[in-house]
Amino acid sequence: MAINVTIGDAPQQIPEDTGVGVSVKGPDKIKVTVPDPNLYEIKFKLNIREAHNGDLMIFDHPDIDIVLMVEKKKIVTFAKDLATNVVYGTSSRLMERLRKKGVIAYDTIQGGNVYGSLEGQLLEMKNPEMKENMFSLILNQISEWIESERPYFETVQEYEQMYDDSLTHPDKEDSTPLGKVPQDAKKGSIEPYIFGAYPYGGYYY
Repeated sequence: MAINVTIGDAPQQIPEDTGVGVSVKGPDKIKVTVPDPNLYEIKFKLNIREAHNGDLMIFDHPDIDIVLMVEKKKIVTFAKDLATNVVYGTSSRLMERLRKKGVIAYDTIQGGNVYGSLEGQLLEMKNPEMKENMFSLILNQISEWIESERPYFETVQEYEQMYDDSLTHPDKEDSTPLGKVPQDAKKGSIEPYIFGAYPYGGYYY
């Protein structure tokens, strides 16, 4: 619950209907009011872009891209790189959360017309006040789901980076004493096998 504090020279009047307030007489006037406890501000961050037709594209998750189709009132997920079982599991978890939160209709979750995509139809809001902020509330739900997934994909990214570092910058235990070997057109003692029977499919005895 937020508390607003205003400090100034002008006299301040404290509304009687708030029931909470502090007033100090003197050159500086201090006013403390408590707003409606049923109203609160929600802040979240998303890597989001608006398409030419008004659709909202979200790119925060490393496995999938999420598209909130404003006109068609549906949510579609697309594989970011490859359509694997991991990608399907990620899309399925998002749809399951939105279904439980009452955002999409459970009987509309299905595969999209793009390979590896998954989609669900948004439910229509009956409350007029909530309907005005419909897409903001949906984006907030998607943001909360991404934050719940963040420890998972950040761990995967850290592991992959650690594996790459172990290959490109090995320690003394996993490296040879040769150091940096200079580049050369021909190296080693084994000649590459180019001509002979096997490359041409024949066998000679």
